[in-house]
Amino acid sequence: MAGGAWKVAYADFVTAMMALFMVLWISSQNQKILIATSQYFQNPFRSPMDATSGVLPFNSNQTTHSEGRESGSEKEASRDRQIKMTFLNTVAADFTRLLNLDQNLEDKPIDIQITSDGLRITLFDRANRPLFKNDSVEFTEWGQFIMKSLAWMVDRHHFRVTIDGHTRAPTGPPGPDDRGWELSAARANASRRLLVYYAVEPGLIDRVTGYASTKPLPGESLHAEANQRVTLSLALAAKGRFKDSTLVESPMTAAAPAPVAAPPSARPHALP
Repeated sequence: MAGGAWKVAYADFVTAMMALFMVLWISSQNQKILIATSQYFQNPFRSPMDATSGVLPFNSNQTTHSEGRESGSEKEASRDRQIKMTFLNTVAADFTRLLNLDQNLEDKPIDIQITSDGLRITLFDRANRPLFKNDSVEFTEWGQFIMKSLAWMVDRHHFRVTIDGHTRAPTGPPGPDDRGWELSAARANASRRLLVYYAVEPGLIDRVTGYASTKPLPGESLHAEANQRVTLSLALAAKGRFKDSTLVESPMTAAAPAPVAAPPSARPHALP
């Protein structure tokens, strides 16, 4: 090659060889490094081992203060917790983006929290964005879209599901016509039916419960609209399944489901 053009070609060759050696080195590492590297390339704008990254930070003070005194097994458990929490943060962030939610709203339709076991997702039945039609157990179009998106996420990551239905207390004195127990249980069960209809294996549903108005939100009165809700607790399944789903594919690599309403025969109906 004339002049210094050969230097450019040689630099490209050296760069390609370095990339090859890096790939070969990463491939020879243990499972945790592979998971961390995979999560980094899923979202390169935050570190996969940063315990405070994501939409819902968690408290890791207990693991950082004694890091120098931790044994090998304790460090292993600490890394596992960090990987698990980072994975849950990623799933929560992806689900928020999928629904195009603004988490800064005061009366937000969905609340997502990260727990020690998985995710707790609360769906509010608000007047400005109802989850159900009137006082029935039939989902609105918005409610069907949420349940389909949830079913896709549960099936994808093989979460185990617990569903709790809640209602607000009636404004008048409680009487024989109070349908809180029936309505909360029926709405929780309607959520289960729709999840199973769309994607979720029936065996992944652990419990369906109706609490009526006995468990209001902290700081809310028994009559507050926010108590009209369905809460889904999503727990991670076996450890091996979690590692595989984290390593193999990012939650955002699959196409998101389109909001399609269930046919009339599959929709739950109001209790008589």
